[in-house]
Amino acid sequence: MTGAFRVKPAVFTLDAHGADGGYMLLHGHCSGTGYHEKTTSFDGSWRIGGHLSTAIRIGLISDTHDLLRPQAIDFLRGSDFIIHAGDIGDSDIIEELARIAPVTVVRGNNDAGAWARALPETELVKIGGIFIYVIHDLAELDIDPIAAGVQVVVSGHSHKPVIEHRDGVIFVNSGSAGPRRFKLPISVAELVVAGSTVSARLVELSSE
Repeated sequence: MTGAFRVKPAVFTLDAHGADGGYMLLHGHCSGTGYHEKTTSFDGSWRIGGHLSTAIRIGLISDTHDLLRPQAIDFLRGSDFIIHAGDIGDSDIIEELARIAPVTVVRGNNDAGAWARALPETELVKIGGIFIYVIHDLAELDIDPIAAGVQVVVSGHSHKPVIEHRDGVIFVNSGSAGPRRFKLPISVAELVVAGSTVSARLVELSSE
């Protein structure tokens, strides 16, 4: 890769409006040349054109380890936003995801090289009325989500898909969408945000 994508730590904000002239705004910067193809600059923000419903679909993927399966791509199509929770494997994965939707990523413990050093270890994303904190290894969580006003924590690393509700905070690990580890499933996940509410869903991809 030639460093075509860029990452700047920021709080990303997506706001969805109704179908009557609706649009979505993204504050900050996202990764991927594909992102620029889908957006235009608007008053210092990023505007994603088109009419949107009030629900925003966020595709979750993690631990691809340089393998982006066709089934994962099919699942992520139609997402308004994508979050990759680390152990990406190669910057090409980011570029492929960015062709689908705006994407934010965090660095995993197996991500190495100049491209990976440019990635943040954590990200805070605001989508609609929901704050989402992204970190690769949940064991290294460095905030109190409740005190920070975070409603969702997205992580990876374990390759074990799980959704947990703790004191009003949703913890989502989408599992691994890359090479199979032991007998663990190949999986992805999604969040659906509608205003100040959010739901999470895990999806196991078809077996090899």
